[in-house]
Order: sequence, then structure tokens, then C-alpha cells
Amino acid sequence: MPTEMLQIPTTDGRADAFAAFPDHGERHPGVLMYADGFGIRPVLREMARELAGHGYYVLVPNPFYRHGAAPVIDLPEHIGEEVRPALMAQVMPLIEEHTAERVLSDADAYLRFLTTRPEVGAGPVAVTGYCIGGLLATRTAAAHPGQVAAVAAFHGPVGADGPEALAGITAQVHFGHAESDLTPEALGELNQALDAAGVRYTSEIYPGTVHGFTMSDTDAFDPAGLQRHWDRLLPLFDRALADS
Repeated sequence: MPTEMLQIPTTDGRADAFAAFPDHGERHPGVLMYADGFGIRPVLREMARELAGHGYYVLVPNPFYRHGAAPVIDLPEHIGEEVRPALMAQVMPLIEEHTAERVLSDADAYLRFLTTRPEVGAGPVAVTGYCIGGLLATRTAAAHPGQVAAVAAFHGPVGADGPEALAGITAQVHFGHAESDLTPEALGELNQALDAAGVRYTSEIYPGTVHGFTMSDTDAFDPAGLQRHWDRLLPLFDRALADS
């Protein structure tokens, strides 16, 4: 499967990115994939290749490019609980500096770049994200209602901007929450906000999971949770991008 490292022009410089796509010499629907806070690394490349194998051009940008190329911080091969606090101490300042204004400016650049790739077909795109990337995906979908046809976010703080931030979403939505991240009561409040906004969605807690359950290089990894993620994401994208 073809893969490549790319440079995306933005208003603040150039964001490095990883892309994977089918080797068919054809155009494919585009997908913007936002990594978790630890950024582009082998597990994200593996997930992008897996998704690309189902017929998509998948672009994974480095959202913290203002601080350097990915990986922005040194990461071990396995992110165990014994090293996680020290790594999070390095990551959190990057997340805090990545303001909503930066997110939206970058999203404009990422989508403009994605939709002009020669391997990407005309039509709407999909967006997915993990952890903080789930919030970035949600913000991107809300800001581009005519362009983003599907958004999927996993163990991400998707309701962090409040109910009013969901009102701009016209995409079909799936939110997959970790059991440790969201109480049933909080899930009900989020889903009520989605209902009020008229969003077409599924939003559910994945049983027995903790934050980060999709990431196979962490102690949070849950194979059943990852499979459930694919079982939800792939049909969603297939429905929303069938004509792209």
C-alpha cells in the first residue's frame, strides 16, 4: 500500500503529515484522521493503512507542527502507565496552546490540501479522531457542514465546547466513549444535545474500556474496543461517502 510523508501549507507554516491510500491508480474518498495527543507514530500509521485498505485516502496531520515535526516528544515503543504521567506533562502544554482558532485555521488548510490530492475523488470527505483528536474532528465537522459528510470520534472530549458547538454539524456522527471517560448520565446529556441539534448520530459507551482503548501501544488498549471501533466507523464512512 502506498504511503508518503507530506508537507501541508498552513497560515503558520507547514504541517508534516502521513498519508496512506489504495494502490489502484484511481481516485478515492478522502479521510482526515486526527491522532491522539501523542501524535503520529507507528500505531497511527498502522490504523491509517488499515482504513486506507477499505478504499480511502487517509491523511494524518501533525497538529503540533508549530513545535516541530512528529514525534514532537520522544516516545517509548510502548506507552505504559509508569511513563504516561511524564509524557502527559510534556503533551498538555501543546494541547493547551492549540487554541480553537488554531484548530479551525489548520482544519481549513488540511481539508483544502486533502481535497486537492490527485488520488482523492470529488465530493464530501470524512473526519475521524482519537482522544483530543476526537474534539478536533468534531470542531472540523461543525465548521465545514457542506464538506464533511461523516465524523467519528473515539474516547475524545467531544462535548467540551458545549451543546451550541454541535449545532453546526450536518455530518453523520458516531461517538465511541470509553467507560472510564463518561458516566451514563453524562452520555444522556450529550445525546440530548445531539438530538436538540438535529444531528444524525450514534453515541455509545464501549463496555469495559478505559481512555485510549484504540491505541495498541498503550496499557489502555482493548482489542474488543478497537474492533467495535472498526465495526462502527467503516459502515458509517461507507454510507456517507458511497458516491464520492
